[in-house]
Amino acid sequence: MNKLYKTLIYDRQVSLSVLETTELVNDAVRIHGLDESSAKTLGGFLTACAYMAGCLKSDRGAVSLTVKADGDSGSVCVSGDKDLHIRGYIDGNCGGRINGGYLTVIKEDGFFRPFVGASELVGDDVSRNLMQYYDMSEQVPTAIAIGVKMKDGKCVSAGGVVLQLLPGTSQENMDRAEERMQAFVNIADVMEKYGADGIMSEFFGDVTEKQYIYLTFPEYKCNCSREKMKKILLPLGKEELYGIIEEQGAVKIHCHYCNTEHIFTKEQIDEL
Repeated sequence: MNKLYKTLIYDRQVSLSVLETTELVNDAVRIHGLDESSAKTLGGFLTACAYMAGCLKSDRGAVSLTVKADGDSGSVCVSGDKDLHIRGYIDGNCGGRINGGYLTVIKEDGFFRPFVGASELVGDDVSRNLMQYYDMSEQVPTAIAIGVKMKDGKCVSAGGVVLQLLPGTSQENMDRAEERMQAFVNIADVMEKYGADGIMSEFFGDVTEKQYIYLTFPEYKCNCSREKMKKILLPLGKEELYGIIEEQGAVKIHCHYCNTEHIFTKEQIDEL
C-alpha cells in the first residue's frame, strides 16, 4: 500500500515526510509499459509529486511537475491533487534520460493564484533536481532522498524521505537533520528493508509524537473522463467533428496520463 507520513520533529523545527510508493510505480509500469530505466525516472517524479501534493492546503489544490530535457533526453510530466491522486507519463523514446533542460513546478492553491517555479536540471538524479528546485525557486532548505528499485521489470521498492527546515531552526537541529539523512543515501534499499512504517519507527521513533503523525494514502488515479472529453469536443463544432469522422472513422482523444484512448463514433457525435 502506498503511504505518506507527515509530522514535525526536532523540537517541531523540522518537517518530516516519509513516502512508500512501490504500488504507485508498479501502476505506472503497468499502464505505460515502461522499461526499468524509464520506470525509475518516472517513479521518482511520481514520488516527488506525491510529497508536494501532500503539502497542499486547499481542497481544490493541485500541483504539476514538468521536465523538458535537452537533446535526445526525454520529457516527464506528473501531476497530483489534494486527494493524493497522482498520475504521470514519460517520453517513451528517452530511455529514462533527463540530462539538461529545466524542471518547472506549478502549484495551484484552488483560488486561481498559481505559483510557478523553475530550476535547471543538475543531472538525472530526481533527488538532486528536487533539492535544486527548492533551493533556487522556493528558498527553503530541503533534504530529499528519493529512490526506485527495479527487478525483472517490476518495482520492488520505491519511496522517499524529505526533511525540510522551518524558519528559526536552530543550528543544533540543522546538524541533527543532516546527520539523520545520511542513513538514506541508498533510500530504495532502506525502503525495501523497512518500508515506511519501519523507517518511522526505526529512524524517527525517538523524536516523533504519535498524536501528531498524519498518515495518508497516495494512489495512481487519472482525472480524465468521457464527460470531460465531451466538453473538449463540443467547441470544435459539427463541421470539424464530422470531417474527422469522414477521414478517420471516429473521433479519438488520447490521455497520456492513463494511456486511455477515448473513442467517439458517429452515433455518439450525433448525440453531442
